[in-house]
Amino acid sequence: MKAVRFFGHKDVRVVDDVEKPEPKGDEVLLKIGGAGVCHSDLHVIDEGIMPITGFTLGHENAGWIEALGPDVKGYKKGDAVLVYGPWGCGHCKPCQHSKENYCDHQSEMPFGGGLGLNGGMADYMLVPSSRLLVPIHDLDPVIAAPLTDAALTPYSAIKRSLHKLMPDEYVVVIGVGGLGHVAIQILRAMSSSTIIACDITAEKLAFAKELGATHTVNSTDEDAAEQIQKITGIKKAKVVLDFVGAKSTITLGTQVVSLDGDLTLIGLGGGVYEYTMMGLPFGVSMTNPYWGSRTELMEVVGLARQKKIHIEIERYHLDQANEVYDRLRQGKIKGRAVLIP
Repeated sequence: MKAVRFFGHKDVRVVDDVEKPEPKGDEVLLKIGGAGVCHSDLHVIDEGIMPITGFTLGHENAGWIEALGPDVKGYKKGDAVLVYGPWGCGHCKPCQHSKENYCDHQSEMPFGGGLGLNGGMADYMLVPSSRLLVPIHDLDPVIAAPLTDAALTPYSAIKRSLHKLMPDEYVVVIGVGGLGHVAIQILRAMSSSTIIACDITAEKLAFAKELGATHTVNSTDEDAAEQIQKITGIKKAKVVLDFVGAKSTITLGTQVVSLDGDLTLIGLGGGVYEYTMMGLPFGVSMTNPYWGSRTELMEVVGLARQKKIHIEIERYHLDQANEVYDRLRQGKIKGRAVLIP
């Protein structure tokens, strides 16, 4: 079968001689409908954060069950499903709470399919356990694939702060990319706080307005923080969601977050924050959540089926993988790219 394989630093190749796996035990073989292309892939490909090589990329995956191991129960051939991305041990306390993204043994194992183990940028994908599947019912797998990260990650981050997102409060979304553009929709669906979106291009800011942001600010403006504070007034923003994570965006977040607010760093931009006593308003919680739980992915599917969220996608063939990664490096992907076998 054909697959997009990672062989080492900046070495990604589309090969067609990968053996099609056969499921055993509780394993499930999926015929892939679509595999999302995530900016995290570039951290693997370009920055070497994953010491393992020789695996198939793709951690945002959806498709149809092709074959079942003899121990699988509750599924049948042809069922349309998502693959939950972070694979834990399945046995520790966080995993038992469906939070495999915070598995006690995360430091001892690859993060999941496409992140050290074989992912879904291929004709078929072997999922090691049926517990990692989430039914999508009537959703199209091509459109649904990015829900597993591009929607799940912002959804989980927003849920952490939902009790603070009251109608009289402000929330700032920094970065209207693959995750940020979904975050705006989730905020619209789940809260009534005023949304302020920040990005670096007029196109992205206009896109944010289309999705439901009330205000937009170019985050590269020297007075970006002042512009935001003119909107929020002295109270500032109760929640700041940073989907970039660069030093400049972290700094902006610290300037506009309110007393007792939440500053949530989701982006992997490599920014550094040096804590000082007066550098943050008192009571601020600065957090760096990772992905989301399996049950939260089920909730995300519910939002998608209710048409509360829609991921803007660009469709490409597997053979175009390197072209897509180049476009991603250049910031030319609107929403999410999806590779289709």
